Amino acid sequence: MNGEDVNFLQSLILALVQGGTEFLPVSSSAHLILVSELMGWSDQGLVFDVAVHLGTLFAVLLYFRDDLVQLLKDWFKSLTGHGLTESGKLAWLLLYASLPAAIVGFLAEGFIAGTLRSSAVIAAATLVFAGVLWFADKMGECKISLTALCHRRALWIGFAQCLALIPGTSRSGITISMALLCGLNRQAASKFSFLLSIPIITGSGLLQGIAFFSESELREFDLVMLLMASSVALITALLCIHAFLTLIDKVGFLPFIIYRLILGVCLCLWLI
Repeated sequence: MNGEDVNFLQSLILALVQGGTEFLPVSSSAHLILVSELMGWSDQGLVFDVAVHLGTLFAVLLYFRDDLVQLLKDWFKSLTGHGLTESGKLAWLLLYASLPAAIVGFLAEGFIAGTLRSSAVIAAATLVFAGVLWFADKMGECKISLTALCHRRALWIGFAQCLALIPGTSRSGITISMALLCGLNRQAASKFSFLLSIPIITGSGLLQGIAFFSESELREFDLVMLLMASSVALITALLCIHAFLTLIDKVGFLPFIIYRLILGVCLCLWLI
């Protein structure tokens, strides 16, 4: 197998991992680290990260396209003084909940990249936040729908999202956990988490894109390979979102909790 075949296979596998774990409460960063370590692969670079994040972003935009159109319409109506509908209110709540992570991420980006992005941190976070998800699923009232969500609860979810800046935490996992603790039912918690991913993935993609194009020497890249990786991440993420929302009321979060514990132990054993 030549070098191009290896690069193509590496891109394909990492795109599958990214798309398959981005929206599940299992930590995409932990999986990407584990796969790369096991296979002995080097970092794919910023341009690859941007490509697969665009794929997952388009997946959530496509899946919730009807909701997003209504959210935007009613949000603009609220700006022009035409009243605040339930969709308009939800749009504002998503904006409020996005602010804490946006601010903390911007201010602490250097610290996170230089200090926290290690296998030990990822292993610890994978285990700790498996326990957090278990506690939230057990202790949460799971009664409130999205229409009953208030500003205070939305901000708590937004503050929790800041913890997702720690690799291994899982953005969806920690926001779903806080949403459950705030009383939302599983469907409402999951949907709010997925919608909340749109601003944060968009912002992260923009920062990565700026960082890439500001480099003094741009790396050469294979456009076909990038399109493949983005498409694979999109399709995989789309399928995972649909499967998750379809099954979550039936299976609950216990399978993901057990899986996180196994993954965390595997990472710990890898570090020994």
